[in-house]
Amino acid sequence: MNRPVRVLVVDDSAFARKVLREILGRRTDIEVVDIARDGLEALEKIADLAPDVVTLDLVMPGLDGVGVLHALPAVDPPRVVVVSMSDADSELGVEALQSGAFDLVHKPTALATERLYELSDELVAKVLAAAAARVPAAAAHPPRVIDAAPHSGKREIVVVGASTGGPQALTRLISALPANFPIPMAVVLHIPVGYTESLARRIDRASHVEVREAAPGLPLCPGRVILARAGIHLKIDRVDGGLSCRLDVSPLASLHTPSVDALFESAVDQCADRTIGVVLTGMGSDGLQGARRVRDRGGVVLTQSEPSCVVYGMPRSVAEAKLSHAEAEIDGMAALIAAQL
Repeated sequence: MNRPVRVLVVDDSAFARKVLREILGRRTDIEVVDIARDGLEALEKIADLAPDVVTLDLVMPGLDGVGVLHALPAVDPPRVVVVSMSDADSELGVEALQSGAFDLVHKPTALATERLYELSDELVAKVLAAAAARVPAAAAHPPRVIDAAPHSGKREIVVVGASTGGPQALTRLISALPANFPIPMAVVLHIPVGYTESLARRIDRASHVEVREAAPGLPLCPGRVILARAGIHLKIDRVDGGLSCRLDVSPLASLHTPSVDALFESAVDQCADRTIGVVLTGMGSDGLQGARRVRDRGGVVLTQSEPSCVVYGMPRSVAEAKLSHAEAEIDGMAALIAAQL
């Protein structure tokens, strides 16, 4: 995009609007075209100004942020970066991500203080990334639950990594699994601290399998999906012949916590060639080294194909390294996984 990214700032707090406008206005590659004080005003200005990106508060009088997302035009909607407080609105934040928000920036405080400036770098990076990202076509129907796959015994665990666009992708993948899915699944998603428990609950309600946030010693068993807790690595242990969760602060130098690489590598350490690694939509290359370990040990690596990715970064890095055995759009991924069992 040669011209500046055109941004609409939406927040019911005058101080938050001032700070966000100031942060974004410092950039020559971003133009703040206007502000909106609530959801209804936001929709009017989106229709009039056609911004590239909207920064969206969630808790507002009248129409809240999720209501705005649901009311966006179906054709060429703006990308939305949610600016939210996890303590106050984690359920709303997760619903926003599942409803098509590009990403989420965590406010360091709900108070009108200078601490709001702490989100500067993250906000700018996510606004620019949102402007460059695709908006996948909205799914018109829930994913079809796949038939129960016979378990050959060749595979023992599925490990999955996702980042930007991950809440939507994971919801569609997991809700397509049958209740008797024969092996456990463990998932790492890059998301701010405070949102994974709510996301696990929401996906659980939409799914036939059980979905739980990771906890120390929680068993991994057939029909159960474990979502890594934001802010700490999820690793796989073998205890009394079965698999269980271990939460670990190392590696401390990891760019992402939890790390897809750390999950994949620990799964391979315990399950070797009985591991299926799946890399979904997201920025960057977390999962590349883990996928290499899975493939080197004889396991299977699968990637989400470009058309259904919000950001074709993580799966691209794996595919370009020639580590992916097969790829599928997100609504075909559950069937592709089942074909490897």
